[in-house]
Amino acid sequence: MDITALYRIFQKCTCVTTDSRNCPKNSLFIALKGENFNGNAFAAKALESGSSYVVIDEADYAPVGDVHYIIVDNCLQTLQQLANYHRRQLGTRIIGITGTNGKTTTKELMGAVLSQSHNVLYTLGNLNNAIGVPLTLLRLTTAHDLAIVEMGASHPGDIKELAEIAEPDYGIITNVGKAHLEGFKSFEGVIKTKGELYDYLRQRGDSIIFIHQDNSYLKKMAGGLNQIVYGSAEDVYVNGRVVSNSPYLTFEWKAGKEGEIHHVQTQLIGEYNFSNALAAVTIGRFFGVEPAKIDKALAEYLPQNNRSQLKKTADNILIVDAYNANPTSMIASISNFRNMEAAHKMLILGDMRELGKDSAEEHQKIVDYLEECNFENVALVGEQFAATHHSYPTYPDANTLIIELQKTKPTGKMILIKGSNGIKLSTVIDYL
Repeated sequence: MDITALYRIFQKCTCVTTDSRNCPKNSLFIALKGENFNGNAFAAKALESGSSYVVIDEADYAPVGDVHYIIVDNCLQTLQQLANYHRRQLGTRIIGITGTNGKTTTKELMGAVLSQSHNVLYTLGNLNNAIGVPLTLLRLTTAHDLAIVEMGASHPGDIKELAEIAEPDYGIITNVGKAHLEGFKSFEGVIKTKGELYDYLRQRGDSIIFIHQDNSYLKKMAGGLNQIVYGSAEDVYVNGRVVSNSPYLTFEWKAGKEGEIHHVQTQLIGEYNFSNALAAVTIGRFFGVEPAKIDKALAEYLPQNNRSQLKKTADNILIVDAYNANPTSMIASISNFRNMEAAHKMLILGDMRELGKDSAEEHQKIVDYLEECNFENVALVGEQFAATHHSYPTYPDANTLIIELQKTKPTGKMILIKGSNGIKLSTVIDYL
């Protein structure tokens, strides 16, 4: 079946799903494959659960003559082609966003700001890969006048592929840092891959990027592009400065040299979120959101999903950033925590995953920095931290740490919890 015929079927359906456990009535189910599952095997179940049509790429799963089964060569490629075709039919203005750190938070802040004046569709959670991006695009309707599409990467070529599916009109790279080095092979590989968004927009010729002027890497990468600039210098489109960070980020911003100063008290933890917030201000202003509404959206935004969240328990104050970790974000979190005002501090840090051959060196750099900071109480979790040279207590996994916390529970402390999601540090929260 060609894409135009499939698109006509898609238009008759309520939505697209790839999960046979979630098949709303009159949905279109697309059978994807993974290491441990074959969606083709669940096509019949999807029809029973509510889907009107199923797209499969193994003909043996289709009863002869059943028009509810649509057979294609490759379901993932079909999903991506359908999403791209839909994007082209609607012509919605799309902002593509990527970056090593902060892209999900920035996307959420952008969405909060733009929603003050626009009907905006934006990526749910971190559905930012070769499946998530098409599913985001297929949620677009004629009612949306803007869309924000988050793009993640763990290997060279990932951003190029996603940009060609989403075809963004605008772009923003939050930053570049040391993450997924196992897939990228080097920091230079990270820069090149994130820069694939700029490459796509440069090829289009009529695109605009939003760029943080204070980031030297981004400035080097952005040649030949139309730039809307934000940063600390007064002569840029939007400039600002951090006012305080104890514990919530408070900042000021204004438009150019003569603009009115706006004071924003956020509910974000971490000075490293300042550039994320300033990016949202910049994009909001560019798309005509009133300054007062920009300020309101940023002040009211509440971080979720263990991303720089402040949690108060009966015994301690927790800063929970246990969703993701890489050398760049880890150093930023520790540095920020070092500067925060608190009588007694404790750090619970977990391994940083997917660093490949650089893992030992990067984990050693973290413990060296911890010793430089002279924190009074540090607990390290994971095999990589255990292999470094230091004097801190180390635990092989989160469960072992929980056993220790049940014996000796810390009290009266501000505690930073930071690590890769796979270390499962979020499980220790209930014991603090």
